[in-house]
Amino acid sequence: MSNRKLAYLIVLSTLSLLGILAMQIYWFNSSLELRQQEFKQSTKIALIQVVRNLAKARKVKLPAYITIKQEARFNFIVYTNDPIDVGVLEYNLRREFLAKEIFAPFEYAIYDVKTNEMVYGNTITKEQIQYPPAKPRKLPKYKVSNYYFALKFKNTSDYILASLTLPIVFTLLLSFVLIVFSYSLLTILRQRRLSEIQKDFINNMTHEFKTPISTIRISAEFLMNTPQIKSERRLERYAEIILEQNKRLNEQVEKVLQVAKLDTQEVKMDTQYVNLCNLIDSSAEAFELRINEFKGTITSECNIKDPLVLADPIHLVNVLNSLIDNAIKYSKKAPQINLKIHEQNEFAFITVCDSGIGINQSDIKNIFKKFYRIPTGNIHNVKGFGLGLYYVYNICKSHGWLIKVESEIGKGTQFIIRIKRTTKS
Repeated sequence: MSNRKLAYLIVLSTLSLLGILAMQIYWFNSSLELRQQEFKQSTKIALIQVVRNLAKARKVKLPAYITIKQEARFNFIVYTNDPIDVGVLEYNLRREFLAKEIFAPFEYAIYDVKTNEMVYGNTITKEQIQYPPAKPRKLPKYKVSNYYFALKFKNTSDYILASLTLPIVFTLLLSFVLIVFSYSLLTILRQRRLSEIQKDFINNMTHEFKTPISTIRISAEFLMNTPQIKSERRLERYAEIILEQNKRLNEQVEKVLQVAKLDTQEVKMDTQYVNLCNLIDSSAEAFELRINEFKGTITSECNIKDPLVLADPIHLVNVLNSLIDNAIKYSKKAPQINLKIHEQNEFAFITVCDSGIGINQSDIKNIFKKFYRIPTGNIHNVKGFGLGLYYVYNICKSHGWLIKVESEIGKGTQFIIRIKRTTKS
């Protein structure tokens, strides 16, 4: 993913989560405010009913207007204009609050209007509201008309918040998700930075290797063409070993460079029509000498009417060579490799089949991952970086091809590449 796309993704993801969090906070505040208003309204309705019940108990006429004043947030003053029976008052407060499902503990007090002093007070707990008495208790009774009672709720914020459990859980959960996302984002950016440093190091290192590799190759070729070296078989063999190992080292360096380009999406496909039959024939011929060293065989079959497909010839050759190289590495003493080309409907298929050690089903899903290597023991001294099949997979993906693996332990493996045919204009 390019830096620009990553930046867009980060910005959009961050804005989306912040927007969701802002909406959640707004929803929570709205729910809290609505619950507070509902609590106040329910309390006033309950207090009005209490005054009515007091008048009914006294068998007196209700005043034309019941006066209820709200002091502070959850403090209320109620004027009765009638003598107050404390037992009846407490009983009705508890009963009406239960009916309105108001379970917040509260204090109530009766005041003398003339002296503005409290003449009686009591505290009602949540449990007392939930279980009101069957009849009013015998408490003091005040017959002077200039009395009023006041109500003060205790721990109201805790009570209201307790009724908003679901919004609180959602808000905390969303906040946790935002924190995890932020941490993950920082981790991704840090890992990406380390990955870029690693890629730069690999690119610089492999490019630095190119000069001494070229110098060694030229020197080895010069030695092999020197008469003194040719006359001495032992020295000539040493020169051949130097040239062979130099070639192998150069191939590994090229492979690392190609994979580094794949990771940075710098690889550009120069597609043209390639003859698949000629391709597998030349690849089989190129590997024939190496396979003969292990007393194995490599064959090619081309069963297709039109062998031309649209592909990048260099990368396609590299893909095929990498699969053949793996078939040799992971075969037994005598590799048996078969290259096949066939067609079905609008697709052409390249199959590289061997009779090697096979691949476990648990490993097949990982073989195309970078740096992944299958444990094999000491089969043909298998060495490498675990980049070959990663390169093969990405080249196939860049072309829009499908690659799959079929394998059975002890019987061999076959890689099948499906190429969509295109009509040559």
